[in-house]
Amino acid sequence: MSMNGEYLRVTPAELERALKDPEWALDLADEIRDAQEGSAPAPAGARHFTTQQTWHLLGFLLQRSAFPVDIVHGEETLATDDWGYGPPRYLTPDRVRLAADALQQTTYDQLIQGVDPFELVKAEVYPQIWDSPASLEWARDLFTPLADLFRDAASGGHAMLIWID
Repeated sequence: MSMNGEYLRVTPAELERALKDPEWALDLADEIRDAQEGSAPAPAGARHFTTQQTWHLLGFLLQRSAFPVDIVHGEETLATDDWGYGPPRYLTPDRVRLAADALQQTTYDQLIQGVDPFELVKAEVYPQIWDSPASLEWARDLFTPLADLFRDAASGGHAMLIWID
């Protein structure tokens, strides 16, 4: 079983309800994931998105670049219940907007510039596949859709639920 980074766009009202009833939020996440499965909507229009196993690499690269928002793990705890590999967290609409603005000014080439794959091995970045500089390309195809997801969420005034499943 692999560990995947999961995102769910929610309205402010849905976030408020999720904070009061995390079980409802998990049911909502499952319902939206199930509805999107197989249809592959464009990431900018999606409510759910996964960075698959690239979440840890993206987190490492973003932290290394002093990115202003933790878009990989979230910043506030939603619930104490485990949604896979730990509890879900969230970003408020204001933090989503800040992240979207910063993502618009960040390229994947900037993130990987000067990174030695040995840094990833030393930091024990999941999964352990860092045997060459080419391995840094692994998350490139998911970085742009993730930025699109945040841009679309910010334009709608949405919050983001984030968890590792």
